[in-house]
Amino acid sequence: MESGQEERIVLCGANAYEKKYYFNRQFAQLPESIRDELHIICVLFTEEVGGIFTIEFEGDGNVFLRTEFSQEDYLYDEVGSGLLVGEVRRRRQELFESLRLYYRVFVLHEDAGILLEEGSGKE
Repeated sequence: MESGQEERIVLCGANAYEKKYYFNRQFAQLPESIRDELHIICVLFTEEVGGIFTIEFEGDGNVFLRTEFSQEDYLYDEVGSGLLVGEVRRRRQELFESLRLYYRVFVLHEDAGILLEEGSGKE
């Protein structure tokens, strides 16, 4: 692990080299439609730019999108990867915010009522 990098929990990911998708069973209680959407996001990402793409939770529940590639992968599109991460984050902003709230309630055991009030700006 890189110094200064906090622990993250991988929610899901896809690997273009092995043609595999991974979903962390710790989050199996997520609705099937959400799990399907995450599967599609990950696989399409790696089909588009290659490499390895993961969606992870940071310690505070924020959603982190990570891309990696093999040093021998001369076809990996590093610029396209960065642009696509930004596009996915913008287009799926509502999904990622919902996942953040889910994590904070069900993993960190924070009070859902307080979190919803924060989200609505009624502090």
